[in-house]
Amino acid sequence: MDFQFTEEQEALREAVMRFSRERLLPDYMKREKEGEVDRALLREMGALGFLGVSLPEQYGGMNADSLTAGIVTEAIAYGDFNLSYLPLLSFLLGGLLAKHGKPEIVEKWVPKIAVGEAILAVGLTEPSAGSDAARLKLKARRDGDGYVLNGEKTSISAADQAEIAIVFARTGTEEEGAKGISAFLVELDQPGITRTRFDDVGTTIIGRGSLFFDDVKIGANALLGDVGGGFTQIMKGFDFSRALIGLECLGAARASMDETWAYVQEREAFGSPLVKYEGVTFPLAEAETMYEAARLLCYKTLWLRDQGLPHTGEAAMCKWWAPKLSFEILHQCLLLHGHYGYSKETPHQQRMRDVMGLEIGDGTAQIQKIIIARERVGRVAVPY
Repeated sequence: MDFQFTEEQEALREAVMRFSRERLLPDYMKREKEGEVDRALLREMGALGFLGVSLPEQYGGMNADSLTAGIVTEAIAYGDFNLSYLPLLSFLLGGLLAKHGKPEIVEKWVPKIAVGEAILAVGLTEPSAGSDAARLKLKARRDGDGYVLNGEKTSISAADQAEIAIVFARTGTEEEGAKGISAFLVELDQPGITRTRFDDVGTTIIGRGSLFFDDVKIGANALLGDVGGGFTQIMKGFDFSRALIGLECLGAARASMDETWAYVQEREAFGSPLVKYEGVTFPLAEAETMYEAARLLCYKTLWLRDQGLPHTGEAAMCKWWAPKLSFEILHQCLLLHGHYGYSKETPHQQRMRDVMGLEIGDGTAQIQKIIIARERVGRVAVPY
């Protein structure tokens, strides 16, 4: 067993961490007040190659493996949890687009994603279909040389900022379930598309909202892959993104742990630094232990993916445990800062709010545990 990154991976990790500490971390809290993605900063990340790590080289990417994508996601999250979601979307959705899109669509959009000139969203969830993603109602009706979209998508990250979205729509009957769902690349500036934005607890600069489609005409070349193959495409991708989400949350937790270790060495009580007291160091020691275990699980999952080995169960473990653990670690870090930690002048409360969203989005803990049980004993463990 080899737990060491390659020289190339370590060099990339150091470069991303340097950027994260110097360019992202100082203004993490300031950017929340701005309320939207700083496009100049996004383009800067793209110019450095951080958005195209796992995308094909011919479209401006590095064609790197899943493990490397995890390294970049984790390092960006150390400086800004919210901005780390953009390379994650690039790796997952840009990869799906590059693999399943028509050449003219891929050539137009994937290079823009890689350099930070376009944000790509995923339109999967609907008001009546969250965890039960196979029960979509948004319709894609065949019409001449294209399709017409009608329906609503909700809880969509970057709904009001993305230039394009991979939209999953029903091309078959509801009785067909997942087999009647197809995926389309939709440009979001078209007539008939309306966007809203929610007032959420966290992840403010990314945002979340609804997309409404009212007789939106798209070309036949917008279809990704085969008719009826959309659900399978995204489900395979989720095993990738779930491990990345785990590392994203752990990156934020790592930042607060580092800040807290520094604080308890500086702050004094009863004539000694706080680090002298076991009531302070034991919670941090426990956090370090659980953090290491979760981080290794996430990287193991990505390694399994790179080897072409099954990793669905491990990915589900990453998704339910790492966000929960990260929230708990962040809460503990806030408490160890005492009354100062309760202030909005410290980043721990913002990281807590930001991480909390991924305890829900991209698959709840309950769904992940069903997946784990299914992977162990088969569909007899599935309640539906």
